[in-house]
Amino acid sequence: MTGTETAPGLAQQKTPGEEPSRWSKAAREIMGGSVVISILAVVIALVVGAILIAITDPEVQKAAGYFFARPGDTVVAVWNSVSSAYTSMFQGAIYNFRRPTFEAGIRPLTETLTFATPLIVSGLGVALAFRVGLFNIGGQGQILIAAACAAWVGFSFNLPPVVHLVVAVAAGIAGGAVWAGIVGLLKARTGAHEVIVTIMLNYIAFYLISFMLRTQGLLQAPGSNNPKAPPIKDTAIFPPLFGPQYNLTWALIVVIGATVFVWWLINRSNLGFRFRAVGENPNAARVAGINVKNMYLYAMLIAGGLIGIAGASQALGVFPAGISSGVDAGIGFDAITVALLGRSRPWGVFVAGLLFGALKAGGYTIQAANDIPIDIVLVVQSLIVLFVAAPPLVRAIFHLPTPGQSPRRPRPIVTKEVAAK
Repeated sequence: MTGTETAPGLAQQKTPGEEPSRWSKAAREIMGGSVVISILAVVIALVVGAILIAITDPEVQKAAGYFFARPGDTVVAVWNSVSSAYTSMFQGAIYNFRRPTFEAGIRPLTETLTFATPLIVSGLGVALAFRVGLFNIGGQGQILIAAACAAWVGFSFNLPPVVHLVVAVAAGIAGGAVWAGIVGLLKARTGAHEVIVTIMLNYIAFYLISFMLRTQGLLQAPGSNNPKAPPIKDTAIFPPLFGPQYNLTWALIVVIGATVFVWWLINRSNLGFRFRAVGENPNAARVAGINVKNMYLYAMLIAGGLIGIAGASQALGVFPAGISSGVDAGIGFDAITVALLGRSRPWGVFVAGLLFGALKAGGYTIQAANDIPIDIVLVVQSLIVLFVAAPPLVRAIFHLPTPGQSPRRPRPIVTKEVAAK
């Protein structure tokens, strides 16, 4: 061998560090993606909820008093407390195995869908505004105005059955759209911040509807002193979807249609492309020729119309005996949570609405069957939002990769061998 040659197999050996395969990259993207983060956020919240259930249970506290003498009793008490609570939640939200018939056992699932119906469509309204860069927290006011408009048409007019319902729902959509459109108009023309405007409009809507419900000739039932509207006429009430034994109405079908519409609007339409462009970078969208001010107005009109469907479903399906000032039932603020958990994606919002509907339906069963405060369920909901809003925290807990970043590889070590003489 010459002095410039090296021995075969000994020249510049490198440690393994080749580029990861496509499957490895795909696995990293999936494990660190928003879907997995949302699922794990729910899991963490349920675990924390289980801890709270255990430490507030009297039997667990009693067994913990002699933990070092008989630790098994504490473990059994914790298991019984948590399993009983979550079993009750399942029976109250999905299926009750204790009922004698399938029709009776499936009733909890219909209750979940009933709670989820307004949450989904309200979440869609909030999510659509999010995609355009607007923070629509005026769901309460938009639901109140929409419910008042739908109820007024529902008890004031005499129309054929289907026509009456369609007109009442359209009135609710129009009411919600106009109330949200005020926000979009002020944002577009004056630059007023939508958060401040929506908060103020929530108060205005609440006190306006309260005044109208106490005033004869407006929304108050004739001859009544109670702040309540007259009953909705039968022709304007949402009919039951699976029969009178369930509270679930055809409003769910309307909500499914609204979800499909929002998906098409955002992902397939020209207007949706402009919405997304403005949401990503309004300055770049303006340079590209998009009228950003008009996009703000259009987005709030559509978002308010979607939330108006929730108000109409409340007035025409949940409160057919007459609405009151509490017709919104906190849905407007829960919709923000649903939109966040669904990552502002239409079908993500749909699934998040189902989850929160299940938590609402099952929460009452937990309270009734196990004497557990309903506040525990509210804590679980809040923790879900906390962890969804902090993906790095979830990734740190479960050691998940960050999407878009390649795994760190060791630096190659080059070994030089002296050539044999």
